[in-house]
Amino acid sequence: MNMTEQQATDRLWIARAKEGDERAFRELVEHYESQIAATVVGMLGRGDEADDVGQETFIRFYESLEKFRGEAAVGTYLTRIAINLSLNAIERRKRMRWRFWSRDDEDNAPVEPGFDGRDARATLENGEEVHAALQELKPDFRAVVVLRMLEGYSTKETAELLDIAEGTVLSRLSRGVKQLQGIFKNEVDAT
Repeated sequence: MNMTEQQATDRLWIARAKEGDERAFRELVEHYESQIAATVVGMLGRGDEADDVGQETFIRFYESLEKFRGEAAVGTYLTRIAINLSLNAIERRKRMRWRFWSRDDEDNAPVEPGFDGRDARATLENGEEVHAALQELKPDFRAVVVLRMLEGYSTKETAELLDIAEGTVLSRLSRGVKQLQGIFKNEVDAT
């Protein structure tokens, strides 16, 4: 199905879902769940938190269905929700780490949320090296890398999804890719 056919199908499903057709909304979810799962896992790694954010993405979409005017493609709209919810989850992780840190223990101050490196070998053995490396990136870089390199959005689309300038997308992508190259180089050197 090409893009225009998919957009027409999406419009039909949305119209039916707005009228209360649960099956139509289920069709939307089934069509986009793998795309949203890839985005969320790219941002958060695999686990319950990613599952929760994926589900919350569709809940938020359902709750805002009446307001959805179709100015953006459904996949783009859902991805924007997923990225925002993922960034919120990353921020919650950060706050939780700081909440349980004693200021008397400065040597063990919380690190930025993400992959901590101690389980690198186990992660590599499980075929999760890309997701593990993504977790080491700062959230702003991670969002751009996930959208551009994993999801295949253009620079312009990524800028629109994240509400940043295209130049910022290019800068973050460049810096994120350099960091990933360093991470993979260190993993190779460690073996």
